[in-house]
Amino acid sequence: MPRHEKIHGHEVKKEEFANNCFGCGPANEAGLRLEFVLDKERGRFVCQFQLADRFVGPPGHAHGGIIATILDEAMGKVNKLRNVIALTGRMEIDYLRPVPLSTPLLVEGWELRVDGREHIHVAEIRNGNGEVLASSIGTFIEIDAHRMFAKYLKKKHSDAT
Repeated sequence: MPRHEKIHGHEVKKEEFANNCFGCGPANEAGLRLEFVLDKERGRFVCQFQLADRFVGPPGHAHGGIIATILDEAMGKVNKLRNVIALTGRMEIDYLRPVPLSTPLLVEGWELRVDGREHIHVAEIRNGNGEVLASSIGTFIEIDAHRMFAKYLKKKHSDAT
């Protein structure tokens, strides 16, 4: 059987998509890089984390936008329980106490209810003592990702003609 060799100009380029999500993407060096695990028993996505000093808002504490991002990320992970892709439609946040930097923290997200394409989720950020520092409720709208993001998902191929 003849051995096939690559000939210059006849390669098919494969484009790979890295996870650059600001919240959970390991490929995003500037991001939070949150790593969630599923607590199957309670049906919750859980992440233990510490915020670096670069996420500062008030001295020694997290910026409100970073807190919102963490809560959004925790609620968004819950869509995996139903194997759907749903985007944040609306979010309400209660900033209860300042969220400290460089301190072990925990965020959890879980499902409250589903109404058609609307998935209602809840999340909380807690400190090491279990005190709730921030909480949120969000409405996520189920989408057809292939249709919505088709122009971003098309693979580019070089023609070997």
